[in-house]
Amino acid sequence: MSVQSTPMAEWSTRATERRLAFQKHVAYPVIMHAVMIAVVIIVLLPLIFAFVLSTQSSADWRIVGNIMPGSNAVENYTIAWERASLGRLMFNTTVVAVSVAVGKIILSMMAAFALVYFRIRGGILILGLIMLTHLLPLPVRIVPTYQLLSSFGWIDTFQGLAVPFFASATGVLLFQQFFRTLTTDLADASRVDGAGPMTFLFRILIPVSRTNIGALFLIEFTYMWNQYLWPLLVANSVQTRQVQIGIKQLIATDATVEWGVLMAGVVTTIIPPLVVLLVLQRSLMAGLSGESEDVR
Repeated sequence: MSVQSTPMAEWSTRATERRLAFQKHVAYPVIMHAVMIAVVIIVLLPLIFAFVLSTQSSADWRIVGNIMPGSNAVENYTIAWERASLGRLMFNTTVVAVSVAVGKIILSMMAAFALVYFRIRGGILILGLIMLTHLLPLPVRIVPTYQLLSSFGWIDTFQGLAVPFFASATGVLLFQQFFRTLTTDLADASRVDGAGPMTFLFRILIPVSRTNIGALFLIEFTYMWNQYLWPLLVANSVQTRQVQIGIKQLIATDATVEWGVLMAGVVTTIIPPLVVLLVLQRSLMAGLSGESEDVR
């Protein structure tokens, strides 16, 4: 005996379906977007506050609760640029950050290439020892590193600022895991065509690793741009001084801090890594998710 649905039951079923559809296509997306927008605003609040403060005069920022942009932006940014020699310091930091990023990419790719495509005795042990270097970051070995560079005469030089950061366990692991995801047919085909190991590296592996290279470059560039402790010890002159040390010069020790000038300097130094992030953000997402360029 079949049970026939009543008009009331059909209406109730359609109402339930409409409610579920409304929740799935309207309510949930609105809630999720609202939450994400709120999180983004919270994350950006320090940057927004710094930018607003960089436009205010000393009289403006003394007013409690004043969050409106002021009219001293040009003056504050000009004073910060000239007082801390930000142009020279940003150039110095860019040279060191780019050198470290490029050096790490080259060494990491070569190490990962050797570990994956060559038969090396104790390869797993070597990779494990490379990973153990994470337990010895630069602040832990800062004294012997400083003594070593001093014996080389590299104090207050660009190579002294950059070379200790060239080795990267993170970069080796990133490229090693990526190379293992590639089909072995690539290496076999290049070997049949008579290509040597370096030809295989430059003609095949590097082109398909562009996203990983971009991701590692962005990570290392930002990391070096924000370095403070090592440049504080090694860079003793304006010719090699880094931008994070220069910002400290905007804080007067014998007078009231000019917050507008200080925040103007901070906002200015954010621009280069922000530009690099905007240019390489797709490479960062693709590299961290394991995607690669198409092999053509």
